[in-house]
Amino acid sequence: MTNMKKMTMIPLLASFILGSTLWSGGFTANAAAAATATTSTTAPTSTTTTSDKSENPQTNHLPNIKILATGGTIAGSSSVNTDTTGYKAGALGVETLINAVPEMKSIANVSGEQVVNVGSPDVNNEILLKLAKRTNELLARDDVDGIVITHGTDTLEETAYFLNLVIKSDKPVVVVGSMRPATAISADGPFNLYNAVKVAGASASKGQGVLVLLNDRIGAARYITKTNTTAVDTFKSVEQGYLGAVVGDQVYYYNKSTHKHTTSSVFDISNLTQLPQVDILYEYQNNGRYLYDAAVAAGAKGIVVAGSGNGSLSKTSSEGAEAAGKKGVIIARSSRVGSGVVSPSTKDAASNFVSTDSLNPQKARILLMLALTQTHDVNQIQSFFNEY
Repeated sequence: MTNMKKMTMIPLLASFILGSTLWSGGFTANAAAAATATTSTTAPTSTTTTSDKSENPQTNHLPNIKILATGGTIAGSSSVNTDTTGYKAGALGVETLINAVPEMKSIANVSGEQVVNVGSPDVNNEILLKLAKRTNELLARDDVDGIVITHGTDTLEETAYFLNLVIKSDKPVVVVGSMRPATAISADGPFNLYNAVKVAGASASKGQGVLVLLNDRIGAARYITKTNTTAVDTFKSVEQGYLGAVVGDQVYYYNKSTHKHTTSSVFDISNLTQLPQVDILYEYQNNGRYLYDAAVAAGAKGIVVAGSGNGSLSKTSSEGAEAAGKKGVIIARSSRVGSGVVSPSTKDAASNFVSTDSLNPQKARILLMLALTQTHDVNQIQSFFNEY
């Protein structure tokens, strides 16, 4: 090899090693431990700015994108770079995530806030309200053009759908996660984050509702769901399809959501401090009514039933559900099947039942919670499920 070729290869190799160190398993155990030690699961809101429009005139043409971090696998860490299941979720802070993808500086003026740092199974109603209120506050500012929210994938679709119903802006909001932790070989987080910022900064993303971005695909919060426990292409919209994709550093859209969302939604959480209790019960052979009785006794205002087939309930379940309905509890019939529409029944309204259209049980719970902040009228709640 000539000296000239050697000189050309050295910086390229150095650049590759640096990138691998950050995101392809090179996070050492000490670095991961240090990041974990400095990031609490109830971390106070902090801001990190990687690119400032006011101080750098050369970036004035770029959109201002705020990244709100909540934890999850995308911020996960392990001392073993082949570990994709036993890692600690929410171990790394937003500053670490942003600094690890410096390429974002070329497409947006990016700053970040740590809202919380938890695994997504621990996202509760309090966190949903906190996140939604902060998102609305930021979107109301002239110096914010879009929001990216990093989130664990296990309950990502629930948070995304909640935001889809309560955000009061047509500016882009993109929820992003990853299936492999930051320390894993071939981690999917960095490119997902880069693409999410790209989508949030695209003018075509305005008015699309809350979006979900993983694995180059753009999904609608209303339709997208996690379909595989570990695969990187887990998020799919089986029947309605994706809204678009990111290909060759370009954002493409070819579908639109037909359900009400964001600025067309009637749901307002600005003055709410809590949400009504709604539980999910699963239909199965030989089940009993005692779970319905227990839910009512525990204070449930609504119950979503993951029914068999087309939202079917056994005779025993129907007895429990009807008894709950007589006490004012709204029963929402969804399905455990995974796709398809649960069609209305002529008996629904008389029993205080509603059908949930194509919403899966976990999303039906989100809508029923918000519906109960508006009304307890079963016909009005059914209209919400038809429209949203």
